[in-house]
Parts: sequence; structure tokens; C-alpha cells
Amino acid sequence: MDEPTPEPAPADSGQQALFGWQELGATAERPHGTFRDSPQARRMLDVREVYAEPAALETPRGRQIMARLPGVRVTEVDSHWRIPELHGNDGNIGRWVRIKTETLVLGIKHTLETRPNGRSADWIAPGPSNGCAMACAYCYVPRRKGFANPITLFTNIEAIVAHVRRHVRAQGPKPEPNQCDPLAWVYDIGENGDCSVDALVCDNTADLIAAFRTLPTAKASFATKFVNPDLLALDPQGRTRVRFSVMPPEDARLLDIRTSPVPDRIAAAADFLDAGYEVHFNLSPVVLRPGWQRDWADLLIHLDDVLPARVKEQAAAEIIMLTHNEPLHEVNLGWHPRAEDVLWQPAAQETKRSQNGALNVRYAIDVKQRSLARLRQLLLRHAPWLHIRYAF
Repeated sequence: MDEPTPEPAPADSGQQALFGWQELGATAERPHGTFRDSPQARRMLDVREVYAEPAALETPRGRQIMARLPGVRVTEVDSHWRIPELHGNDGNIGRWVRIKTETLVLGIKHTLETRPNGRSADWIAPGPSNGCAMACAYCYVPRRKGFANPITLFTNIEAIVAHVRRHVRAQGPKPEPNQCDPLAWVYDIGENGDCSVDALVCDNTADLIAAFRTLPTAKASFATKFVNPDLLALDPQGRTRVRFSVMPPEDARLLDIRTSPVPDRIAAAADFLDAGYEVHFNLSPVVLRPGWQRDWADLLIHLDDVLPARVKEQAAAEIIMLTHNEPLHEVNLGWHPRAEDVLWQPAAQETKRSQNGALNVRYAIDVKQRSLARLRQLLLRHAPWLHIRYAF
């Protein structure tokens, strides 16, 4: 149950210690850009082709990205959403990992909108990317893209940052504490991608972190499954929250394809805290299968054993139960069917329409409530210091 068997790709597609935190010797003094130029990073993302809107190529960020990709073939497209070679082409299922490794899309984000959230964050900011080089089998982003989900980077980052600044200033100070944060408005900047992986390609993540450093009433937030030491040099000054997503390693080996190993994500927490980030955890997703309670208990014991007191004192977590989707189920059957042995459980799941209008399947309400209650018991026993901000 360690690795799927898609078409062979130039990068390893199972979860192996490609980005071993300890072997990299992570340190806050590591200069920005060192890791993204390393062989380890190139095993994650080795771009061979770029699809780009002409306007995206003409921006300063577009030129910066292409300067880092000399000789790479560029195909101009009318829209980053409509690329026949990628979207809606079911022949790409067998190339799922290869496309993520070798393909990059550049576009302009035309709709700059900040939406209320109220769960993980107060607001969802317009993200600097869509898609990811990792290949988590449960990821919701491919549901809207169809058969291929490489990184799409939005190169009009100045407009995105300016929009966020205006929105933050319009809110004024936060009037009262809530589950997102007691003092600051929290803006999720990575809803549809992973900001740590985006930072391998360009400075969009760095620009957003720098912007929030100057906004005393707000903080950025993003979840990640990838340990990128370059982020340690960005000096967030407490205005960016990194949420390391964790799950039992047995689940991660099957489902978190191409991510940093779970122990490495946990091991990185103290370094990120010391570099000026707020560090939280996502217990996500919780997948119900035989032995899940034992394995989650083991993970919580590991967190308690290895995390230093300074991390525990400021840590909080979100619990996110698995959400799945029938079209994604069909895609996974084409490239990683073993994942569906645990993700697709019709007897325990029911259909529910999400906030964004998508029709998904989630654990039936009684199953979900019992499981959340049991996980909370495990937390009280093994990691009582870990405050749960919300469970969904």
C-alpha cells in the first residue's frame, strides 16, 4: 500500500524521504532560493513545458518565471482554464503524476474577490495559484479541472497583493475573538494550491508573506504538506500562519503522493516557529478504515513526544473529515485504484452539496459524529495541549 503504479515519471511518485528535513540540515540561516535550486526540489518539479496566456508572459512575474526555465517549450493559450491537451482529456489519467512534474501553466487572475469563510480563516483571499505538483488522492481541486491538475501560477501578483491590502484596511481592527484568531483577521492565501510548492517556481508566496508583515490587523494562513526550507528566510514576523497537514503515516504513504513525509512536517514545526511563523496543524483528512483509531493515537503520541514546549504553547489544530467526489473517484481508478479502497466507502458515506455548489460524498452524520467524538477523546488522552479550533 505504499505507491500507486501510474505511467513511470521522472520523479518518484510514492511518499519517500525525498525532502528529508533532517538530512537537509534545515536552519533559519539558509539563504532564500537555496532549496528550490536543489536536486531534491527538481525531483518534485522539473518543468519541461509551459502553457501560458500571452498577457501572463508579459508581466514581471511571468518574465521572472520564464528566466528560470531557459529553453522550455512555451505554448500560448487563450485561457488557463481551457487547454485541450490538459483539461477534459481522459487520456491524461495515466500521466497524472508526469503532468504534475513536467507541466506549468501561467495565467492572469481576472476575478479578484475575497470571500468570507469563518472556519479555518475569516476570509479566503484570491489565491496566487491553482493546482499542485503533489498528487494527494483526495484533493478537491482536480474535480473542477478534469484529468490533469498541474500548477497554474497567476502572474499578476501585484494586483492580488493590492486587492488584499485594500480588503484588510477596509475591515479595520477585528472587533472580537473567534475560532479563527483572537486578534487578527485571518486570510487563507492558498485555498487551491500549496504555497510551499509554489515557492519552488516564483516569489508569489514571498510577496504575500511580505505584504502581511505590514498589516497589523491581519495574518496570512496556508496549509501545506511540503517542507520548503526556503520559507524560513522570508521573515513573516508572526503575520503568517503555516498549517502543517498531518495524518497517520500509513494513510500518507497511500494517499499523500509526492508530499514530504509526515515525520518531516512535524520535525519542521519548531524551525518555522523560530523563523517567525505561527505554526498550527491540520489533522486532515481523517479517513475511516480498519485500525484508524490506533494509528491516530500513535500519531498524537508522536506529536507529544517530539514537539518542543514552545510549539505546543502556541499550537492549534483543525480536524477535517474526508470529503470525496464521484468524478474524482473515477479519475483515481485510472491512476491509483488502491486509494479508492479506503476513500470510496458508500456504506458509510452520504451525498452532500458543498458551500461552493459541488456535489460531494461525506461520512454519514452519525458516523462522522461518533468518529469526531472518538478522535477528541484520543486528543485529550495523548495531546491535551492541542487546542482544536474547529472540526468539520
